[in-house]
Amino acid sequence: MDHQPKFFENLSGTGKAIGVLTSGGDAQGMNAAVRAVVRMGIYVKAKVYFVYEGYQGMVDGGDNIVEVSWESVSSILQVGGTVIGSARCKSFRTREGRLQAACNLVKRGITNLCVIGGDGSLTGANLFREEWSGLLEELAQKGKIDEEAVKKYAYLNIVGMVGSIDNDFCGTDMTIGTDSALHRIIEVVDAIMTTAQSHQRTFVLEVMGRHCGYLALVSALACGADWVFIPEYPPEEGWEDSMCVKLSENRARKKRLNIIIVAEGAIDCHNKPITSEKVKDLVVQRLGFDTRVTILGHVQRGGTPSAFDRILASRMGVEAVLALLEATPDTPACVVSLSGNQAVRLPLMECVQMTQEVQKAMDEGRFVEAVRLRGRSFENNLNTYKLLSQKKPDAELPKTNFNVAVLNVGAPAAGMNAAVRAAVRVGITEGHKMFAVIDGFEGFARGKIKEISWGDVGGWTGQGGSILGTKRTLPAKYLEKIADQMRTNNINALMVIGGFEAYLGLLELSAAREKYDEFCVPMVMVPATVSNNVPGSDFSIGADTALNTITDTCDRIKQSASGTKRRVFIIETMGGYCGYLANMGALAAGADAAYIFEEQFDIRELQANVEHLTEKMKTSIQRGLVLRNENCNENYTTDFIYQLYSEEGKGVFDCRKNVLGHMQQGGAPSPFDRNFGTKISAKAMQWISKKLKETYRKGKVFANTDDSVCLLGMRRRNLVFQPVAELKNETDFVHRIPMEQWWLKLRPLMKILAKYKTSYDVSDSGQLEHVAMHSPKEAETGAI
Repeated sequence: MDHQPKFFENLSGTGKAIGVLTSGGDAQGMNAAVRAVVRMGIYVKAKVYFVYEGYQGMVDGGDNIVEVSWESVSSILQVGGTVIGSARCKSFRTREGRLQAACNLVKRGITNLCVIGGDGSLTGANLFREEWSGLLEELAQKGKIDEEAVKKYAYLNIVGMVGSIDNDFCGTDMTIGTDSALHRIIEVVDAIMTTAQSHQRTFVLEVMGRHCGYLALVSALACGADWVFIPEYPPEEGWEDSMCVKLSENRARKKRLNIIIVAEGAIDCHNKPITSEKVKDLVVQRLGFDTRVTILGHVQRGGTPSAFDRILASRMGVEAVLALLEATPDTPACVVSLSGNQAVRLPLMECVQMTQEVQKAMDEGRFVEAVRLRGRSFENNLNTYKLLSQKKPDAELPKTNFNVAVLNVGAPAAGMNAAVRAAVRVGITEGHKMFAVIDGFEGFARGKIKEISWGDVGGWTGQGGSILGTKRTLPAKYLEKIADQMRTNNINALMVIGGFEAYLGLLELSAAREKYDEFCVPMVMVPATVSNNVPGSDFSIGADTALNTITDTCDRIKQSASGTKRRVFIIETMGGYCGYLANMGALAAGADAAYIFEEQFDIRELQANVEHLTEKMKTSIQRGLVLRNENCNENYTTDFIYQLYSEEGKGVFDCRKNVLGHMQQGGAPSPFDRNFGTKISAKAMQWISKKLKETYRKGKVFANTDDSVCLLGMRRRNLVFQPVAELKNETDFVHRIPMEQWWLKLRPLMKILAKYKTSYDVSDSGQLEHVAMHSPKEAETGAI
């Protein structure tokens, strides 16, 4: 990108007042958004006000609208719900109520509103904005404000952030709270699976989502549920028979449990509700299975926000303030949202209209249209679920006579097993024979390879680590033996799931093609490593789980000091030379500093950090958090930094240090990693099928071009296949990291939220886009 960086320093908020409110149903991560709006607002020298209890507080005024300081939002990042309260407000729906609200805002000079809520709350805000000048004139006529105020506060700016666990808002990939709600659901499903297995039970789980099946669909995908009911995609006529057949087939295959997930708004094709009780009664009557219903209810809204939601909300909050500073009377009210991993701005009413279109399509029975309107991410989830949940009878499967091998390479990463499961099942559906290689390239050389079936990978999505076994060994010293094994087992394609070693391994195998014809087959790599250091992909499987572990641990560590005197914690994270975990962990845990290899630092910077922390500790702030990547600097070790802070902080704070170590690689995979692993791996297997067809000549597969050895990565908004040979130029092989890393752009964000003066490149933000109606073709090509 050759654009000139555009910095926000020239965007001053002096003289502006911003009001922030949360409205509608609460969602985890709302506090992170409130914190980011307050701190970014104060950073650009604007006044920031809390509006307590949503629109009700705006109408009531008084103590409900309060100016806040930097410290007001300290220690709220890890708290679920919303600390400024939310309430349904009938009076705001009347013009009288809005008149009163306008009066309360004008008295405090607030003409910028940041609204965090669902589509109802945002529609209300837009109406308020449209009526604003009329409301002010009426207030002037009634003598409540003077003509000067009417001129001075002539227009109202609105920026919305969508906080809703249902993920039911069109135009945004993920709403604030959705990922955390999935965490709650998956925790419950994982717990239920152990008891269901003990008793051979069937469990019917009801999840939230009155009008949107996102939570049900993604949790079904993430736990490999047997059946899912969602409002957008009702089952066909006669679904009762097909569901019962599937459940009894699964039992016959020695599967000891069945999980059925029902969205609370699930319907059949005649728009009649399908309830969890109805499903349970059906299973009991027809099959006589021991069946239980669990309704998750408000558990899904509760608990601490996930790392993803904290980072999402922090990014959105900062973006919202920028959008308010840049707004003019002519710019439409906008929503800040996420597309891929890009922050975008979209016209609020376009999103609301499209969201309403979905409901209309469902009411009129146009369900295919409803799924399409939900967006390509929803559509992809549905297609992947359909592909993986039900095995076609052998007679209906195509027979390609191709053999495809799957292996794990490098260190274990949570989500690898979900990726293997998806690869095996998609491969079988495409008609290939699937082979599993045990213990990476080393196991391959020793002939540890066996055919793997559909049922063999059942229940793998929720398992941490690598069931196939994984080793860091590279193939170079075993080339001949691996070639022998490929010939013996007639392997026509390779799928490698792993980290930097997997990438190096594919480079070595493609270099060996001149000598060994056996390697002239399609090969694809799916990135899986907690370090997130693979070139060609913004995310890798396992990094989200590790980030959640770091965030949870930082929360606990911070809490351990509550009630004691002021304390600073120095925490060492993994990642090799890649600072992703340290940097993003710092953003999610609300750290004061993060030391990483990619941004060199010296003793002067360490000194400045200590002084900065000392100043903060002299206020009401009690705890400090400093993260350090394990290889950020060979001389400034964790011990060195700990000793420096201990010495310099004497009399103000004391210090403790923690090395998080291998707990970052363990644990059950997060919903994001299960979902990402499943979808990216399914897509990789479809690419293999396509390449096998293209390269099959005269009875054998022969692929020796660069584009037949690819890495499938997430780039900004799309999944892209990139030849590994082309990625060489983007790689720093000495430090095993990509030369350019997208998340470095978020570094200033962490510093701003920790009260440092810094420059923040906002070239990527600021363009108002339109809500894209995608074509069915697009759903196949790109997005997650």
